[in-house]
Amino acid sequence: VRASQTYLMPADLLGKPLSGVVGFPTERDPKALAASLGVRIRALLADHGGIVACEGVGVAIPGMIEHATMRVLHAPTLGWRNVDVHDLLTSAIGLPVQIENSGRACALAQLWAMHGGTSASVGDFVFVSVSDGLGLGVIVRGELLRGRHNVAGEFGHVPLTMDGPRCSCGATGCWEAYVSNRATLARYFGRPAESDEPVPADERAFTLEDLISRARRGDAKARAAIQATGRYLGAGLVSVVNVFDPTRVYVGGEITTAWDLIEAEVRGAFAERALTPAAAATEIRPVAAGENPRLQGAAALVTAPAFAAPVVA
Repeated sequence: VRASQTYLMPADLLGKPLSGVVGFPTERDPKALAASLGVRIRALLADHGGIVACEGVGVAIPGMIEHATMRVLHAPTLGWRNVDVHDLLTSAIGLPVQIENSGRACALAQLWAMHGGTSASVGDFVFVSVSDGLGLGVIVRGELLRGRHNVAGEFGHVPLTMDGPRCSCGATGCWEAYVSNRATLARYFGRPAESDEPVPADERAFTLEDLISRARRGDAKARAAIQATGRYLGAGLVSVVNVFDPTRVYVGGEITTAWDLIEAEVRGAFAERALTPAAAATEIRPVAAGENPRLQGAAALVTAPAFAAPVVA
C-alpha cells in the first residue's frame, strides 16, 4: 500500500511471482481500502485456476505498526492514526493477514533474496525505500531490528534541517520531505510537497518516471530536481551509516531508474559527512523497482515468518 497506488501480486511459497503486478489508486479510508482489497484479491485468486489454496496475505504499509496487534499507529502519507486495519482486512479478505512497515518489508525481501539467510553470515545492512514517502529497514546479524516499540529505523522523519519543507508527518525539514517522489516532483514544479492548496490536475498525473524521462531528453530543470534529490539522499544515508555502520546500503524505488544521473551526487554528499574513510567507502547498491521489494517482503511475512522474529531488540 502506498499513498498514491496499491499493488497486488500473487506469489508461491518461495515468494516467486505467479503473475504480473496489479495496481490501482489507494483508497485513503481504511474501510474502503479493506473492502476494495477483499474484492480484488478474491478476483485475483479466481483468475488463477492453478491456485488451489492461499496461505494468507502480507501487507506492507508506509507507517508505524504495533507488532503485537498489527495496528497502524501512524501512517503520515495515508493520514492514518491508531487504525485497526488488520481486523478490517481479515474480515474483508477472509484470509489470515500479516502487516508490516514497508521499509521493513523491503529489508525482509532483501534478507530472503540473500539465500533466505537468517544467520550472522548475512551481516548487517540497511534498506532504504524511496516512494511517496521514505521507509527504512535495518538488519543486524541477520535479524530485523524492531526496537522496544517497533519503530526502530524511522530515519525518514529525522530532520536534515529544522526549518526545511513541511513533511507528511507535520514536522519540518525531515529527510523524507527532501527525497520522496512527491518532494522531487514538487521541487520540479516549484511548489511545496505538503500544502493546503490543491495540486493542478496536470501535475497530479505527472509521475517520477515522467520527470526522469524529461531529464534524459535534456530538460535541465528536471535533471536539477533529480540530482538535488540525489544530494539529499546521500546526506541522509550518511547519518544511517554513521549510526549503524552496516556492510552495505540498499536503495529501492523509482528513483533508482535514474541512478546513473544521481550516483555521483549521492556519493559526493555521502563522502562529505562520513566520519571515517571506511564509512565513506560503504557500498550503496540500487535495487531495481522491477524486483518489487515491497511485494516480495509482503510475501515473506506469510511464507517465512521466522524472518521477522524480533531476536535483535
